[in-house]
Amino acid sequence: MEPRDARYISLDDGRKLCLECLDSAIMDTHECQPLYLEIQEFYEGLNMKVEQQVPLHLGNHHLPETRGLCLSEEQTVTTVLRRPRVGAGYLFVDKITEPYRLIRRCEVTAILILYGLPRLLAGSILAYEMMHAWLRLKGYPNLKPEVEEGICQVLAHMWLDSETYSSSGSGSNVASSSSSSSSSSSSPPLPASTKKGKRSDFEKKLGEFFKHQIESDSSSAYGDGFREGNQAVSKYGLRRTLEHIRLSGNFPC
Repeated sequence: MEPRDARYISLDDGRKLCLECLDSAIMDTHECQPLYLEIQEFYEGLNMKVEQQVPLHLGNHHLPETRGLCLSEEQTVTTVLRRPRVGAGYLFVDKITEPYRLIRRCEVTAILILYGLPRLLAGSILAYEMMHAWLRLKGYPNLKPEVEEGICQVLAHMWLDSETYSSSGSGSNVASSSSSSSSSSSSPPLPASTKKGKRSDFEKKLGEFFKHQIESDSSSAYGDGFREGNQAVSKYGLRRTLEHIRLSGNFPC
């Protein structure tokens, strides 16, 4: 029998959670609601309120490296492009059809987050998935993976920044300054967290580690996309970057 390691807690899906992370781990959907409200405040502080009340659920994900999902609905029907003609034997022939995608006005159905993650990691994933929801609800066109994933990573990184460097205060206190600065040539001020006051040294280091993971990601969509998006936001501001994405489907150079 393998000896137990007292420094870790084993979750039922095989993951291990260290005792330091267990202190802030989000273990169920109800426990995640205050964090969800914080993320919503963060977006409101950036003048990017998500109008739809998107359900949030925590659970197990069985795919490797899947820690969050933004679910949306679409329906494809067959549309007739050209009416058929009557052929031999009085049969309709030569009808031309093509698939046509129908999208509901409110197409985001839920956000799913992996349970048992430390608060800062759960929050960054939630901020990331919330950006996917915002893009869909605001009618952004189908974006290239490096653009959509990249800008979502930028928002996750911004939220981690707000948590790492804030010690107290409310996101609502800086909402007006955030929205007024979002169209400037620099990144907008980041709303502070409302859940806790001063961060522990461990939590600060954890936040820096999660930011470093985003910054050093080697993948094309998530890593290169983040670096290109972050450079654009630093140069042009978040609002101008989003407007450019809407018009062109790309980050501004």
